[in-house]
Amino acid sequence: MATTKDYYNVLGVDKKATQDDIKKAFRKLAHKYHPDKGGTDESKFKEITEAYSILSDEKKRREYDAYGQSFPGGNGPANAGGNPFAGFDFSQFQQGFGNGGADFDFGDIFGDIFGGRSSSRGAPRGRDISIDLEISFKEAVFGTERTVLLAKVSTCQHCKGSGAKPGTDLETCTTCNGGGRVHETRNSILGQFTSVRLCPTCEGTGKIPKEKCPECKGHGVRRKEEEIKINVPSGIDNGEMIRMPQQGEAIKGGTSGDLYVKVHVKPHAVFRRDGANLIMDLPVKLTDALLGTTVPIETLEGNTLDIKIPPMKRAEELLRVSGKGIPGEGGRGDLIIRLETALPQKLSGSARKIIEDLKGEGL
Repeated sequence: MATTKDYYNVLGVDKKATQDDIKKAFRKLAHKYHPDKGGTDESKFKEITEAYSILSDEKKRREYDAYGQSFPGGNGPANAGGNPFAGFDFSQFQQGFGNGGADFDFGDIFGDIFGGRSSSRGAPRGRDISIDLEISFKEAVFGTERTVLLAKVSTCQHCKGSGAKPGTDLETCTTCNGGGRVHETRNSILGQFTSVRLCPTCEGTGKIPKEKCPECKGHGVRRKEEEIKINVPSGIDNGEMIRMPQQGEAIKGGTSGDLYVKVHVKPHAVFRRDGANLIMDLPVKLTDALLGTTVPIETLEGNTLDIKIPPMKRAEELLRVSGKGIPGEGGRGDLIIRLETALPQKLSGSARKIIEDLKGEGL
């Protein structure tokens, strides 16, 4: 007696699963076991496809829930010993994904298996580019503008991206009859599939030049060196990215990709960053720490700032200067000065006597 298969268990879903849950489970397993993905268990792929063909059809699912695998059209004992797809209506499987018939777009489910994004998802897009940019600490704080020279695929300026020799016309592509898409048929263990992709002749535009542009050879784009201005905003931190829309590589009939600039900030000899604040260490002589003093410091702006140091109560103290930190949307942060009492390495005889006297005072 044949054993009834548990189709829910095959797909790894609950019996109360929604159609969306079932479709997601099938996508995941199909990616794993599809032969074009290198899966070696063909029987497993047939099994999950069989399960999906039943559970994705509301009528068949109700019959399966009521009668098990032996319902009319099922693949259980009624078809035992035969082809596991004997009762499987493949045309209904195609219609289950919304396109149906010969125009079924297999890329919706197996787009990654058959080589990337489905061509039906919109206009093509050029490649993104990522570069690294090193700037000084001061440039990171106040912002700067840099110009870089990039070798990338750009729109041909001679033909303005049309691919046609200036002054000549475009004509309808005979490969796709002006549609910009071509149908491609593949044979699979499940049968024959027809997918839709960009026309390789016109690159999706539906038009081809009567005379090709001499600069880009009809492609509408060409590789060349191009100067790109990068505006680095004030307050940028080490490792942050700047995204420049449509400054990546161009593609005929589509939009350019983006340029991503990863910023590397060189450390400063005096200052370091803590959020919106600038931190610096300032050694103070023992006598100045005890009596107080005024010390000039050079700021990042390049001017001199006189810092009044009151008599210190501890060996280490902090002074805060408002509005001298990192610029940001909410204003500038603060400059925090970390005071450190600097002890002398050697003492002269007279200095030692004075300190001994201070010791007698209880200091």
